[in-house]
Amino acid sequence: QVQLVDAGGGLVQPGGSLRLSCAASGNIFSLYAMAWYRQAPGKQRELVAVISKGGSPNYADSVKGRFTISRDNAKNTVYLQMNSLRPEDTAVYSCNPWGSTYWGQGTQVTVSS
Repeated sequence: QVQLVDAGGGLVQPGGSLRLSCAASGNIFSLYAMAWYRQAPGKQRELVAVISKGGSPNYADSVKGRFTISRDNAKNTVYLQMNSLRPEDTAVYSCNPWGSTYWGQGTQVTVSS
């Protein structure tokens, strides 16, 4: 009985920034590591970043140094701060409690001039 709401996407120019959020319900947020995935049209879903229950982050090589994942357990929310955005970052971004089958609706990120 977990619900996830992804938000914060939009259209941004190359080099710009966006901050995504994923709000979870169900009183189980603190029990999971949380992950951000992305999927571009015609491509497979790929893992972008993961943050442990204790707040330790890991990143895909393609976003390392540009993206920052964080979580606020008191707000049941995980964030993805995206800086220095590139056109190849364009995708639908979705959060996922690690090891679960739960997904939010996703939020579209488009990086274009």
